[in-house]
Amino acid sequence: MISHRAIWEAIDSLAVRHGLSTSGLARLAHLDPTAFNPSKRVSKLGRERWPSTESLAKVLAATGEDFETFLSHGGVFRHATGSRLVPLLGFAQAGAGGFFDSGGFPAGQGWDEVSFPSGVDGASYALEVSGESMLPLYRDGDILIVSPSDAPRRGDRVVVRTLEGEVMAKILHRQTAKTVELHSLNPEHGPRVLAMSEIDWIARILWASQ
Repeated sequence: MISHRAIWEAIDSLAVRHGLSTSGLARLAHLDPTAFNPSKRVSKLGRERWPSTESLAKVLAATGEDFETFLSHGGVFRHATGSRLVPLLGFAQAGAGGFFDSGGFPAGQGWDEVSFPSGVDGASYALEVSGESMLPLYRDGDILIVSPSDAPRRGDRVVVRTLEGEVMAKILHRQTAKTVELHSLNPEHGPRVLAMSEIDWIARILWASQ
């Protein structure tokens, strides 16, 4: 099922991948510049508003992307039937020492676990969001399924842990052999550029609870 939140996340990600704001994306597709603004996503009475199929068709045509790729960046994760348990950690645990190996995989045993549909790679695990620093995309208590073995691409949402223990969810904007540029999920925070030597690991976000 495609959710309201996943569609809007996919639009946000599409804009980032093409170096645009959501207003810039709308203008590129010859739409009203405010068509994808956060204020257009929920009515004053709290009712969810969805983008029209016509507007989606226009932005996909303007960017040259197909619908499947578009959805894959919005938390609409397609999977096989069945389920399995994956380790569940909080962001505070992720920032503490001793909980991960050098590859970004949970170390040891005895973790809490959550059930997740099968089809994700065996290295995937879950992180529980705490606080409001990742609004408006991720709220306190949301569960992120991440994979340190799935190489992230430009525009992907990722969880990054620095060698100093800072853990953050960001959008991967650009990565070179020496640096990585991360854009914030929260428009109130600007981009960050980190040296690769500062980073412990980067894990791609495959799915987020709705």
